Amino acid sequence: MLEIKRVITDQDATASALKQKIEEHSAQIGVIGLGYVGLPLAVEKGKVGFTVLGFDINPARAAKVNAGENYIGDVKDSELKELADKGVLRATTDFSRLGECDVVIICVPTPLTITRDPDISYIEASTEQIAANLRKGQLITLESTTYPGTTQEVILPRLEQTGLKAGEDFFLAFSPERVDPGNKRFSTKNTSKVVGGVTPVCMEIAYTMYSQTILNIVPVSSPAAAELTKVFENTYRAVNIAMVNELMLLCDRMGLDIWEIVEAAGTKPFGIQTFYPGPGVGGHCIPIDPFYLTWKARQYDFHTRFIELAGEINVEVSYYVINKVIRALNEVNKSLKDARILVLGVAYKKDLDDVRESPALKIIELLRKDGADIVYHDPYIPVIEPHGGSTVRLESRQLSDEVLSGADCVLILTDHSTVDYERVVDRAQLVVDTRNATKLVREHREKIVKI
Repeated sequence: MLEIKRVITDQDATASALKQKIEEHSAQIGVIGLGYVGLPLAVEKGKVGFTVLGFDINPARAAKVNAGENYIGDVKDSELKELADKGVLRATTDFSRLGECDVVIICVPTPLTITRDPDISYIEASTEQIAANLRKGQLITLESTTYPGTTQEVILPRLEQTGLKAGEDFFLAFSPERVDPGNKRFSTKNTSKVVGGVTPVCMEIAYTMYSQTILNIVPVSSPAAAELTKVFENTYRAVNIAMVNELMLLCDRMGLDIWEIVEAAGTKPFGIQTFYPGPGVGGHCIPIDPFYLTWKARQYDFHTRFIELAGEINVEVSYYVINKVIRALNEVNKSLKDARILVLGVAYKKDLDDVRESPALKIIELLRKDGADIVYHDPYIPVIEPHGGSTVRLESRQLSDEVLSGADCVLILTDHSTVDYERVVDRAQLVVDTRNATKLVREHREKIVKI
């Protein structure tokens, strides 16, 4: 691992002054984007004494932060309220105030286009705002996941068009977010932070800043190395999930229980990491980040076959779920057309209020197009709006006995811990379980069809 080099001397007046302000916690931190990444980061900075100014294009979100009203599960209500009440953390939609900040951290979305190419328009827009307000003595870091080269090929040239020079007048680095929403063990503070600076001075400044609130900093040789580190992490997960999903398809043909196979293999104390099958992949990382790498690889006349195949398989399993529902209904002499399907869980991950890229949305749409009557229950998602995969607005139903017994099939797509699956199986006519949520249910197992 790269060792951090102390290169700043008293002669480097601009860098030395900024480093001192960071170490004394007198630097003002600006965070662009107050979502799942930005708000927890802003709170962590505020907790150790930094004054934090959050920037967001959504006025309602900025107003909530200023009122101390939390909307992110990984942030404690009391901590946000205390910081807001003290004025330590404030939010604004006025990007001209970026000039007030000594450190500016970009935490904006990086989705894909309809053709699965990177959409870095939010990064570009943030860069334009920063450039319009850039001054000497600022540190700019990008945390949004992106393709290798973004920091040095997109952000650096635009900022240096101002006449200021990176490493001398301002400082630029990339440090990928590693947020795992809902993870109770690892938070922003205790998750190791990878950092790559444009110059050694940029690296030292960024290292100093992140080490104020994060326990372990991992320096790498460049922003591109840090960018590739992040997309590799999520590509690793996507490929391994695809492998177990493909094994699931094979087990279906062979009449074997994929859950039994995976759990048995996981008892080996070395040489294997357990991944579980499911109805597809969702969230802000795994369905998206690998395609940033495939896009960049094509510029080098290189085709990332593993990654592209993994993407195909992880899409295919959603269609497999539809087929599983059709076959299960056929076994009880019912057709999918006009069947009432109760979907349990639409969030992309258990015990989370996030539907970004959730496979449930696609599966619901496919079932609807085949004539099914869809209702859903999710204790964390009260409403599905007609965007992001859904074309209709749906409201979560209470999980009453009437709703359970009135469904021709209960389809478990997200295994929220708050649901009583024994009751579900007892009241339901038929259950298709894509998450092994019913593994501990002992009664009426003849009703259960697992993927």
